[in-house]
Amino acid sequence: MTPDELVTEFCRRWADPDPAVLASYFTDDAVYHNIPMEPVRGRAAIEEFIAGFVASFGGIDFRIRHQAVHGGVVLNERVDVFTLGGRTVELPVMGTFEVVDGRIAGWRDYFDMAPITEAAQQDPAD
Repeated sequence: MTPDELVTEFCRRWADPDPAVLASYFTDDAVYHNIPMEPVRGRAAIEEFIAGFVASFGGIDFRIRHQAVHGGVVLNERVDVFTLGGRTVELPVMGTFEVVDGRIAGWRDYFDMAPITEAAQQDPAD
């Protein structure tokens, strides 16, 4: 599988997420970093993070708008769509994936926390 195909498949799997399956895409020493937060290091820690994330948000529709590949680096601009507090959140994201030997060795997502913060603060009855 090419890096492009790997990242596309990985993103698609978030719609019906299984933390163990998602973690299997990573190298043992991978780093996952949502830039507004602290990085998560190692496949086991990434699986634990994903499990907590899925428990809070459920599945996510990664709507890839553009994807570019250079060697083992895949950049994707996307909108992550999920539910928080009964509201649909559309979060614009720029992601960088570093693929080494068919696995993700690094994943960094750049986004603004404002859409998440706003949805968490709103009353679902509004």
